[in-house]
Amino acid sequence: MLRYVLRRLLEAIPVMLVIITGTFFMQRFVPGGPFTAEKAVTPEVQRNLEAYYHLNDPLWKQYVDYLWDLTPKRFHPLALTDGLDLKEAFGIDFRPSFKYPNRTVNEIIADKLPVSLELGMISLGVALVIGLPLGILAAVRRNSWIDYICSSVAMTGICVPTFVLGPVLVLGFAIHLGWFNASGWYGPIDRVLPSLTLGSVYAAYIARLTRGGFLEVLNQDFIRTARAKGASESRVIFRHALRGGLLPVVSFLGPAVAGILTGSFVIETIFQIPGLGREFVNSAFNRDYTLILGTVILYAGFIIVLNLVVDVVQVWMNPKLKFE
Repeated sequence: MLRYVLRRLLEAIPVMLVIITGTFFMQRFVPGGPFTAEKAVTPEVQRNLEAYYHLNDPLWKQYVDYLWDLTPKRFHPLALTDGLDLKEAFGIDFRPSFKYPNRTVNEIIADKLPVSLELGMISLGVALVIGLPLGILAAVRRNSWIDYICSSVAMTGICVPTFVLGPVLVLGFAIHLGWFNASGWYGPIDRVLPSLTLGSVYAAYIARLTRGGFLEVLNQDFIRTARAKGASESRVIFRHALRGGLLPVVSFLGPAVAGILTGSFVIETIFQIPGLGREFVNSAFNRDYTLILGTVILYAGFIIVLNLVVDVVQVWMNPKLKFE
């Protein structure tokens, strides 16, 4: 397994290089720049700004210098215990932000990322708590009214996008009933509506995948053997069928977590959550080159690591697979 993980991590290096290169040059070729929306400044001030951020250097030199700043130069992971300080822990510097001159991209990520991670983890928990029972019930009670109801709920969750569900929940539970706040991220009660909005869509997919996986496993010979030996239905489901029935869900969790992180862009905007997703959207509008690159690299790294974790868990759950 160690050799497999190391190989996958080495394969991720050229992938990250392609992502960094594509993002770096695409944002530079788009018309406009980080200072075009500012008030009219004198040519001297413009030159000083470009010199401070090294925008007057040749494009190839800017690219090489940025790659050097991203190269790890030390290894002190214990520095992460005091915060997500990548520069202190690994020597990775995302440089100062163009729109926040008094803050670096490292500081913005360390401040905003925990909020997005908290939203994502709670939303993933909501998706699993809702999706798994619906899928198991639908599979166990196949072609019954329970199956039809669970499948209908799952299909509804797939068809309704988050930018529609979010305002509807705000209108019903925050404005009319007054049970929750319409926006903000202050107390535990503010986590309910955003997490429910983001998790409902993925709960629908998890429910359908769970149903399909369990239907396939429940028709296997070893399940019939367990029932013939007198095993109870609950033992058949949770002892014999659970591991194989959840394999499709485990395969889906890698892209699902990536989708939850990227989907938080919309949720953070709707509910005014101070997470990294809003900063990513604002950086695109503001042409904040360093913040765009920093968030893209961070999200790409998360996706690569999550897919690796999912592949390892799949091999652990399915003995037929190997680390190849």
